[in-house]
Amino acid sequence: MRPSSCLTLRQVSVPRRLATISAQVSPGSLIHIIGPNGAGKSTLLACIGGLMPAAGDISLLGRPVAQWHGADLALRRGYLCQQALPYAAMPVFQYLMLHQPHNADEAAVDRTVGYLAAALSLGDKLNRPLNQLSGGEWQRARLTAALLQIWPAVNPLATLLLLDEPAASLDIAQRVALDALLAELTDAGIAVLACAHDLNHTLHHASRVWLMSSGNLAAQGSVGQVMRPDVLSPVFGVDFTLLQAGGRRWLVASGAPSQVVSGAFC
Repeated sequence: MRPSSCLTLRQVSVPRRLATISAQVSPGSLIHIIGPNGAGKSTLLACIGGLMPAAGDISLLGRPVAQWHGADLALRRGYLCQQALPYAAMPVFQYLMLHQPHNADEAAVDRTVGYLAAALSLGDKLNRPLNQLSGGEWQRARLTAALLQIWPAVNPLATLLLLDEPAASLDIAQRVALDALLAELTDAGIAVLACAHDLNHTLHHASRVWLMSSGNLAAQGSVGQVMRPDVLSPVFGVDFTLLQAGGRRWLVASGAPSQVVSGAFC
């Protein structure tokens, strides 16, 4: 039986970046963190990942993140930052091996690398130096590494995956492939938190949404509760209309800016 919460945030704050935030994350949930540029999305994700100090309490599996030993934390949560530079002339396969779980079965790692690389169309790039990859290829290599770290077949302790704008530089086919891989993870009980900018992608794929505004968690809840024009428009500063087409709902920016939110946090 799954626990009701694998991650808990209580009164989390960062001076000049995050106001007081409290939330819970259930196993197997796919939470999109949305909001304007500078709303605090990346800061919040970094705090959850244990990479930025914050006031309050962030607990993973009932234990404060700050109290986890680095190696133990790496076995339970993966983290993809928003931007990173390639590692010189290191080949892709070597970069991936840096992210394999400690003491993982070698054959299982090989199978998982092959599976993930094939899914993200990276199989023919495994011997290519990182500094010879295109922007989209580098992003796929980073995603493959983050997924390898917490993939259930090689890491049964994995609990959480944090992704900061994972679809950056991906084409539509690669985004569909990533969605399928994330669905496999959530089906296996791993929670995924992803910072996102494509509101319609969030509308169609997230299980829950956290809406950030000026360092505050302005709204949190199901897609139906948060992805509504009356909730989104005051935060993004534009008017939205919710339309029905092709059996799906779509958000369309439909007018001049409404009330622009000022004083955004970095």
